[in-house]
Amino acid sequence: MSIKSIALVAATIAATASVASADSYFEYGERLDSSSILDLGLVTAEGAGVVEIYDYSTGEVGKLLGTEMVNAGANADVRVNVGIRPSSDVIALLKVGGETVAERDFDIDR
Repeated sequence: MSIKSIALVAATIAATASVASADSYFEYGERLDSSSILDLGLVTAEGAGVVEIYDYSTGEVGKLLGTEMVNAGANADVRVNVGIRPSSDVIALLKVGGETVAERDFDIDR
């Protein structure tokens, strides 16, 4: 395979990844009430997948706190049971086909 072909394939993959990511997002703001069930509001996914909530108190992805399945398209009123009320920030990762397609970190109102 020539360098030109490799560059074309790489550009195609990069463009596809950008477009796919644009179709998956969290619409809700950046603050959540401290509760054992976190209300993420509207989550739009490019395909069936899962929202994973992790501890984000150190600014890095920490312990998995909870998950919720989502369908392709708009998912209204997505709520994730995290068991214990988080006392610090969390991050939500939206995964489709095992790949993270969207993420949003949230400040927790105490």
